[in-house]
Amino acid sequence: MSRITAAITGVGGYVPSYILNNEELSRMVDTSDEWIMQRIGIKERRILKEKGRATSYMAAKAVKELLAKTATDPLDVQLLICCTVTPDMHFPATANIVSDKAGLANAFSFDIGAACSGFVFGLETGRRYIESGAYQKVIVAGADMMSAIVDYEDRATCPLFGDGAAAVLLEPAADGIGIMDSILAVDGSGAKHLHMHAGGSLHPPTHETIDARQHYIFQEGQAVFKMAVSKMADVSVEIMERNNLTHDDIKFLVPHQANMRIIEATARRMEINRDQVMINIEKFGNTTAATIPLCLWEYEKQLKKGDNIILASFGAGFTWGSIYLKWAYDPK
Repeated sequence: MSRITAAITGVGGYVPSYILNNEELSRMVDTSDEWIMQRIGIKERRILKEKGRATSYMAAKAVKELLAKTATDPLDVQLLICCTVTPDMHFPATANIVSDKAGLANAFSFDIGAACSGFVFGLETGRRYIESGAYQKVIVAGADMMSAIVDYEDRATCPLFGDGAAAVLLEPAADGIGIMDSILAVDGSGAKHLHMHAGGSLHPPTHETIDARQHYIFQEGQAVFKMAVSKMADVSVEIMERNNLTHDDIKFLVPHQANMRIIEATARRMEINRDQVMINIEKFGNTTAATIPLCLWEYEKQLKKGDNIILASFGAGFTWGSIYLKWAYDPK
């Protein structure tokens, strides 16, 4: 009997229409296009500005596009996993709200909060539901409205992040395609270097925490950069070696879009060239859990059935991971 694998059979995405470019950002905080491009590689980012809209709005848009592109009846979807660190609210899960907005009336759903590694962790989770044989259609979405937790007076963090969402459909396959292998890891001691200080049960919201601007992203850039360069590259090379892959076997590396220098360092370690790397950081910035699926969404037409793809991520937690998959379909 052939092994059942979980294959990505479609991708949907959504980014807000408003573009916050470096020129506008430089009028808000002491920075410049030259400084941002040299150190990070981001030219612009999308921002969800409309009142009353949040992460669930973007995720539902991505899911609806996915359903339409794959001609999937929303009532046939059995599970939705929403990977996010910017939920609409602490509870209920944003995935529950997305399920309602997208008409997934027969699906159960939950959130995964693994920061920039969220989609990789979510994809591995969804994979296991498919491989159990009990589930036939699972959607994994990565969605974050990072503008909601960015301090636009902090020049170290505000150029980094944007808003967006993308989703994939997982279905069973038995012809040697789909998710082949994964490596996931965490190091909780890294929490002190990248976190949001207040708003949780440890430091509930108070006038003092708000006045101290503790409800925004805090990042020690050098510590995070050093760890990200090491771990993202290490895990990408490890998954290649485990599966006897060389640089010639790889169609695309799909790296988390946090910093162009981190992406380039990972590609060098894997000995692949730029044409083998999915990159959209310049126009979308770091959309956290949405970066990897947004790359798949943008590059979908360049992918063919059987292509070897490596996903690689690093995020707060610290979290990191890599997934090796064989693409499941030709351009539609």
